[in-house]
Amino acid sequence: MDEAKRDPEVQGSPPSAPRITHEDRDRALDRLAVARARRAGSLRGLRVFWLLLGPGILVFLGENDAPSMLSYAATGARFGIGFFLPFVLLTFLMGFVVQEMTMRLGAVTHRGHAELIFDRFGPFWGWFAMGDLLLGNFLTLVTEFIGIRAGLGFFGVPPLVSVAGSVVVVLVVATTGRYWTWERATLTLAAFNALFVPAALLSHPHWGAIGHAFLSFGPLPGGLSGSMLLLLMADIGATVTPWMLFFQQSSVVDKGLTPRDIGSGRLDNLIGTLLAAGFGIATIIATSSLYRHGVTADALKAAQFAQALIPFVGHIGATLFALGIFEAGMVAVITISTSSAYAFGEVLHTGHSLNRPPREAWPFYAILLSSSVFAALLVLIPNAPLEYIVLIVNVIAVLAMPPALVFLLLLVNDPVVMGEHRNGIWANLFGGGIAVFLIAVGIFYGITTVFPRLIGS
Repeated sequence: MDEAKRDPEVQGSPPSAPRITHEDRDRALDRLAVARARRAGSLRGLRVFWLLLGPGILVFLGENDAPSMLSYAATGARFGIGFFLPFVLLTFLMGFVVQEMTMRLGAVTHRGHAELIFDRFGPFWGWFAMGDLLLGNFLTLVTEFIGIRAGLGFFGVPPLVSVAGSVVVVLVVATTGRYWTWERATLTLAAFNALFVPAALLSHPHWGAIGHAFLSFGPLPGGLSGSMLLLLMADIGATVTPWMLFFQQSSVVDKGLTPRDIGSGRLDNLIGTLLAAGFGIATIIATSSLYRHGVTADALKAAQFAQALIPFVGHIGATLFALGIFEAGMVAVITISTSSAYAFGEVLHTGHSLNRPPREAWPFYAILLSSSVFAALLVLIPNAPLEYIVLIVNVIAVLAMPPALVFLLLLVNDPVVMGEHRNGIWANLFGGGIAVFLIAVGIFYGITTVFPRLIGS
């Protein structure tokens, strides 16, 4: 039966009948499209996957955000390609393990991450997780606007215009009143993350050296130093962050995925992992041309990377690089502000779906927009150390990730929550190994920060 025909407002049902909301109606229509695709002809598998893909690709391309791409740019410019190409690929594989668990948790429970933490662990740990998320999200949003300002600054766009215009884009995309429309619009914008690939090709990379880098996993160039450790932490933080858990689980719920869709969800995550890893690696390759030609990159600020690349990738390559930085920041502003709004809505038990129009879920949209506005205002402060802020925010993301990962592992191993879909041995080995690795990295970074003489400068 057509879900719209069961709306009590349409049919005049008695007041005691459950009210079918705009959100219910839209999600039912999405599921009806999936059901019809499953009954279709020989191409039904591709049609079903097309309807179900989105959250996995979007979360990984959203994590290829402005601070991430600028961290990769700094990595390539300062240290070249040797160690970091396989290292970045490994960090994305870690991200796949984490986000697969997140997708599965959302498909099985049909509940958001913040809501589950509050229900299973109580208000104390719930607010702890929320504080972890919101602090990280706000700081990251600041860096996204830094990237937007840097990317458009290459074209001479004034900071106020670039930042204010981006907030308007967030508002327009978010208030469509339809999750499907929001997702497809954001995915279209995220596709421009691929601009880093032609920028890398225009740098005329040494393919033999790239192949050797992946096969040999060479030593750290120059050994472990303070600047090297900062970039290592920043590159890890460019791949696994708390907002990804909250965003993807809520997106899976908003999209209406079920346990039957877990296989498609894994493929969605895998495609997102490989795309994001490829674009991140392309960024390192593009800026490694500065390293190869002996250009000192330590003094480069975010807005200057594209300008510095002109002699090595040409004006076209530099233009693509600058547009890629802008795109990376723009997509991340949309997704990260949405993750904050999802979490707040779940905790406050108000409407928290992009399938609801603003008049029905105004607190959700108010959080989404206000978080972007306040972050944008901070970016306009004169003479702020923008590149340093970018790197430090990614480091904070690494330090904030272990608690979030512990909550995730506890939830996906809870038989009451997950039933037959709870973690198996291999998922726990990989997930637990990632948690231990991130904790160890965070402790090491803390020790070397307090006692810098343990490593070089």
